[in-house]
Amino acid sequence: MAARGGTRSSALRSPSQIPTRPGGDVTIAEDTHTPRLPLLNGSPSVPGGFPAKAFVGEVVPFSVVSFREGHDIIGVHVRLTSPEGEESLHRLSPRLDGTDSWSTEIALDLQGRWIYRFEAFSDDFATWAHAAELKVAAGVDVPIMAALGAQLLSRAAGEKDRPAAQRKRLLAEAASLAGGDAATTIAVSTDAALAQIFADRPLASLRSASTPQTLLVDRTTAGVGAWYEFFPRSEGARRLKDGSVKTGTFRTAAKRLPGVAQMGFDVLYLVPIHPIGTTNRKGRNNTLVAEATDPGSPYAIGAAEGGHDAIHPDLGTAQDFRAFVRAAQKEGLEVALDLALQASPDHPWVAEHPEWFTTLPDGSIAYAENPPKKYQDIYPLNFDNDPAGIYAEMLRIVRHWVAQGVKIFRVDNPHTKPLQFWEWLIGTVNAEDPDVIFLAEAFTRPAVMRALAAVGFQQSYSYFTWRNTKEELEEFLTSVSQETSDYMRPNLFVNTHDILTEYLQFGGRAAYRIRACIAATAAPIYGVYAGYELFENVARPGSEENIDNEKYEFKVRDWAGSEARGESLAPLLRRLNEIRAAHPALRQLRNFATHWSDDDSVLVYSKHLDAAFTGTGQADTIIVVANVDPHSVRETTVHLDTTRWGVPLGEDFEVEDLLTGAVWTWSDHNYVRLDAFAEPVHILKVRERS
Repeated sequence: MAARGGTRSSALRSPSQIPTRPGGDVTIAEDTHTPRLPLLNGSPSVPGGFPAKAFVGEVVPFSVVSFREGHDIIGVHVRLTSPEGEESLHRLSPRLDGTDSWSTEIALDLQGRWIYRFEAFSDDFATWAHAAELKVAAGVDVPIMAALGAQLLSRAAGEKDRPAAQRKRLLAEAASLAGGDAATTIAVSTDAALAQIFADRPLASLRSASTPQTLLVDRTTAGVGAWYEFFPRSEGARRLKDGSVKTGTFRTAAKRLPGVAQMGFDVLYLVPIHPIGTTNRKGRNNTLVAEATDPGSPYAIGAAEGGHDAIHPDLGTAQDFRAFVRAAQKEGLEVALDLALQASPDHPWVAEHPEWFTTLPDGSIAYAENPPKKYQDIYPLNFDNDPAGIYAEMLRIVRHWVAQGVKIFRVDNPHTKPLQFWEWLIGTVNAEDPDVIFLAEAFTRPAVMRALAAVGFQQSYSYFTWRNTKEELEEFLTSVSQETSDYMRPNLFVNTHDILTEYLQFGGRAAYRIRACIAATAAPIYGVYAGYELFENVARPGSEENIDNEKYEFKVRDWAGSEARGESLAPLLRRLNEIRAAHPALRQLRNFATHWSDDDSVLVYSKHLDAAFTGTGQADTIIVVANVDPHSVRETTVHLDTTRWGVPLGEDFEVEDLLTGAVWTWSDHNYVRLDAFAEPVHILKVRERS
């Protein structure tokens, strides 16, 4: 069974069918929008009608609003059809809060396209049992209720697809009601075993079904991963006696792979590895004049040596790159490649396809801009002059790198290309190879970011980078885990080669620890850019970029020496990734829940996963308490809704700090002291109760 949380069933296959029958001036039509039993606001759902998303192993909440007139009881199922055509039926539970909402959780363990639809039915046995219990106790309609019960049980016994032993019992129960005895009627209507029989296979009428919907289930890496970014040219780079730097290569960069793997990362993201143009090449710190030894920005793609399908000759050959990919795989790392669809003035496209660019009135080609920024070393593509040609070329480029072993693409600035293009490209590529993953690097307006996710991007950069206060983090993390989780998967990068926030610039080492702990525990995907573990926090004046930015020069770093001297964050990153690997609750997105504290700088949240979904037979619960002010010591009381993990309010339970090993007895109200300079975050495992 590929879906956990339900059972196979052949019941309730027919949607609502309303006969067409003249009745005076009234005609009852088959195609009314509302079925006999309404099914409204079904979830998961995506704006615009695009398929909802999940990943293998994700626990997906299914919910719908359903009701009927009067007091009769209904039941609701969701019917799943797996990519292999296997059907399973999953019973939804009512929320009992007056909203007529029904829900269940299902873990989907098979990659591919699933179909789901909600089905509502009149639950005839539950309706009778409820009415019988009330009426017989009040001495009302006792013989009638007994007779109705006998009819229902006889009807159920006549259903040929019920097990023979069950049918025999139902007939016996029906016979017992023949005398109309009050005590017998009460006994039958409150019999738990009998109720379970009808819960497993309801006695149903007035069946209705929603329109079938699609749920795309991606491979697990689309939804779970620890990313590490580096520039291959800096890994193994050496400073020479004359002050210049000898570039690293794929062969020297491969020597860094064990260090990245030992920290527990599983995706290695490379910035563009293509030839770099010389026209208008940027110098150090984004200056307009480059020295002869300046390598240029890898985003100024294209030179005489080739374009997007070529490799910078300083890095090695195509054979060297494939060997690098294989070496990464041996270390448990999957290589992700930057897909930056733009060109330097020296790119072969400029001469071969000038129509792919925007020509200004003076005859020059427009540079890329993000006003007031201007990128004189880059031409943006114009997708409207020759859409057929440019679409075909972009597909060719992606196919080329897939053939080289790359199945993950971090897409640079996708919001500057047509949404229609991305829907087409991702759909086409995934139809050929569903394992290919696209990450949208789009720090732009919310509607655009969400639309990119809806049309196909499996992952998205997010506003996490700039959400630093308790209030900001509560709002942001609740939004991405609840409001958009059906289609948008946030990758919580703590920094990038373009972004060094003021929080990190001025928060010191404490800020780096705090952000890493939150990113690694609040969502199942997060990432760091090389140098984060060395606390590189000096910005170019007036910007949110590192000074001496690696985009424009080589970086020579002492990884091993820094860790040996105790100056590196690598041990913490290693521990965080160990915790993530050991706790399945942290590999889910939708289970994030905020709690409370009396301090406006102490963030509290939990991630809980029921025992049915952990694979260990035990529930998994993590509580995170973080002092988000990196300049202070905070003492406060945290307040927990312990019922989220099955502990009644006021009862004690044990927690273990997974960072320090300390064990405490907690309840729903707990004192904490968090020193930003020593111990700014608790990551607490709730121990199983004996």
